[in-house]
Formats: sequence, structure tokens, C-alpha cells
Amino acid sequence: MEITTSKQWNHTGFILLGFGEAEEFRILLFLVFGVNYILTMTGNILIVILVVSDQHLHTPMYYFLGNLSFLEVCYSSTILPKMLAGFQTGDKSISVSGCFTQLFCFGCLVIVECYLLSVMSLDRYVAICKPLHYATIMNGRVILHLVVVSWLCAASILIIIISMVSQLSFCGPNEIDHFFCDFSPLLQLSCSDTSHITISALIFGSIDILPPFILTITSYLFIIRAIFRISSTTGREKAFATCSSHLIVVTIFYGTLMIVYILPNTSTLRDLKKVFSVPYTVLTPMVNPLIYSLRNKEVKDSIKRALDKCVCSNEYKAQNALLLTRG
Repeated sequence: MEITTSKQWNHTGFILLGFGEAEEFRILLFLVFGVNYILTMTGNILIVILVVSDQHLHTPMYYFLGNLSFLEVCYSSTILPKMLAGFQTGDKSISVSGCFTQLFCFGCLVIVECYLLSVMSLDRYVAICKPLHYATIMNGRVILHLVVVSWLCAASILIIIISMVSQLSFCGPNEIDHFFCDFSPLLQLSCSDTSHITISALIFGSIDILPPFILTITSYLFIIRAIFRISSTTGREKAFATCSSHLIVVTIFYGTLMIVYILPNTSTLRDLKKVFSVPYTVLTPMVNPLIYSLRNKEVKDSIKRALDKCVCSNEYKAQNALLLTRG
């Protein structure tokens, strides 16, 4: 098979090999990831609706949580629908443009989530450790700038990466050894010298993952130190439980990202990296609403108010319908 260029492909797309031998259990995998997708979409869309519609949640913390939930909706929808369709139909093909689009969207959303988690931890640090200055530091303008800059930086980095990948020549098999179009498995199909792209991606990956991770961990360490100063034992235990659950999710997310994108891409680590891709692509989008939002008293109260409105509205409609019937 002759070498192709970015302008003349000798195949119309790629084949996603997925989970290899585990593909024999397609029905089970479809059920597991299907339930995961439903729970992820339900939880995150619920948070977005509540944050947008309930005036009580129009605060900096819930603004960030709403953005995180919106991001998780996009994040999961970038990967899981295609994966589920492959389990159901057996068709694992993806077009070249579809592969590049998936790579761009996924990469952009991962970077934004790294930034957003660090900003959220900083927000909690200011709220707990510097409460008197919170309104001044975390004002609407600062929050908007932080979110916009996060998206712009992520999009700029991915545009550079995609433009470099699109200049590569591809030959031989078109099978991507992954369950989605990820960076390293795609580069393995190239006949060109990919060392410069690999180095660039490693630099960008280190900048996008390590500083936000360090900022997040540092913020939570200061928060934990402040928690231990709380005189109430019950309040201290509750705050520590919440903080520790945040830390666990953050550690899983960043830890798996570091294994996949910062460790060298050796043959020994290749299959391991595929396994470690599952937590940050599938698991964290599902558990983030549970860990960050749905356990909060304000969110529970918001859900209760929304249900009460629905009940009252239904009762009002039923009464009107009964009156019309009698009339």
C-alpha cells in the first residue's frame, strides 16, 4: 500500500479496535457503558438546568459546577455514542474528518476540565480560607474571564496539535488500537517522523496537566488545614468527608491522565494506557455530579423546589381540566 499524504488518503477512514478480546462481550459492554451514559447525561443535565433556572444557585461555586456539568455532557457525548453504536452494530469505522473532530473535541474538553477543576479548588480555598475577601476576589468579571480563558487556551492548543497531525502521511493498516481517536494510537499509524509532534504534545500535556494538578492539590491541602481548625466535631467531619471525596475524584482524574499522556508510550504500557483511559473518559463524568453537586444541601433544596413546582403545576392543570369537564 502506497504512502498517503494529508491531501490524498488511500482509505476513507479508520477502524477503532476498541477493547480487543473483550469485544466478545459486546452486549455486556453495551449495557455497562449504556447505563453509564444515561446516568452521566441525567445527572449533568439536571445540574445545568438547576443552575440556570434557580436564582438560589446563581453563585460563583454553582456557576463553575454548571460549567463542569455542561462540559461533562459534551465530553461523554464525544466518545460514548460512537462506542455504543460500535457495540450494537459491530461497525467500528470512523471517517478521517470524524476522527480528527473527535480528537479535537475530546482534547479540548480534557484541557478545559483540568483548568476548571483547578479554578474550582481555588474558589473553595478563597471561600473557606479567606471568606472576608471572597466577594472581592471571585466577582462576576473574574469568573467569566477564568472560564473564557480556559476554553480559549484549550482550543488554541488543540488547533496547533490537529494542524500538525493533519500534515502527517499515513500508510499500512488503518486500525487504531483504542476505543476512540486518541493522540498516541493515531500517531502510530503514520509513516512520517512524528518525534516533533510527540515532543510538542508532551510539553503541552505537561503544561496542561501538572500545574493545574499542583494548584488543585495545594488548594485542598490549605482547605484541609483550615478544616482542622473548626471547633465543631460534626462540622469538621462533614467538611473533611466532602473535601476527601473531591480529592479522590481529582486524584483519579489527574493520575490516569498523567499515566496516559506523560509516561512514555512503550509497548508494555500501551494496553495499560487503554485501561487507564476509562476512568477519565467514562467514570469521572458520571461521578462528578454526585461528588460535587447532588450531595449539596442547596442543590437538594433546589430539586425539591423544582418538584414542588411540577406537582403544583400538575394539580392546577388537573383542576382546570376538571372544571372544563364539568362546565
